[in-house]
Amino acid sequence: MGSSPPLYLQIQQHLLEKIHAGDWPAHHQIPPEEQLARDFGVSRMTANKAIRDLVQKGYLTRQPGLGTFVTDRKAESPLLDVHNIAEEVRGRGHAYRNEVLTREAIEADDEVALRLGMRLGSRVFHTLLVHYEDEVPIQLENRYVNPRWVPDYLASDFDRQTPNEVLVAACPITDIEHIVEAVLVDARTADWLAIDTATPCLSMVRRTWSGDQLISYARLIHPGDRYKLRSTVSSRRD
Repeated sequence: MGSSPPLYLQIQQHLLEKIHAGDWPAHHQIPPEEQLARDFGVSRMTANKAIRDLVQKGYLTRQPGLGTFVTDRKAESPLLDVHNIAEEVRGRGHAYRNEVLTREAIEADDEVALRLGMRLGSRVFHTLLVHYEDEVPIQLENRYVNPRWVPDYLASDFDRQTPNEVLVAACPITDIEHIVEAVLVDARTADWLAIDTATPCLSMVRRTWSGDQLISYARLIHPGDRYKLRSTVSSRRD
C-alpha cells in the first residue's frame, strides 16, 4: 500500500475539490488558516503552506485584513509581454489545442500593408486559428507575417508549435506593440468562438519586431467572459 500524501497536499486537495465542484465560486472566501488547521488536525504552518501554494498557482488570492478568496480563473495573458498561449493554458493545468481555419499566401491590402510597413499588394503569409482551453474557444488569432523574415511559416506544423513559437524560433522578438479595445464581433467570428454576437469581446492588435524588422501583425479576439489581460509595472530600481 502506498503512503498517504503529505497533510498540506490533503488540505490542497480538499480546497481544489470545493473549487472545481463549484461549491466555492470565484470571489468566495475560504476558511481561515486557523479553522483549516483545526479541521485537519495540523499546525497552522501546514495550513499556511497549503494555501500559499494555491495562491502561487493562481487558484486563491490573499487580501490583507480581509482573508483569502477564490480567484476568477479566466484565461489570462500578460499585456506587456508576448507569451505562448499553449504554455499559458498548460500552465493552468488545462488541455490545449488549436484549429487552423486558414493558411495561405495573399497580397497585402491597405490595412495589412500599413500595419506591416510593406507596399500595397506585397506577398504576405496569412493564418487564422482558434485556440482552445479544455475544448472551449478562448482566442481567435488572425495573423499576417512578412515572408522575408519567416520564409517557412506556412509550412509549420501548428499542432506542434503555435504561430508565436514559430516566429520566436525564426526571429527572436525584441519589441512589441499592443492596442486593446472592447468590440462586438460578426456572426462568423461568434460562431468560431462559440459565443453570441451580443457577447462583449476583447480585441488586441499586436505587432512584433525583431531588431529593426517588423515581423508580424495579428488581431487577437477573446470572449470577454473567458479572458482577461494583466499588466504589472514596477517603479523599483535594482
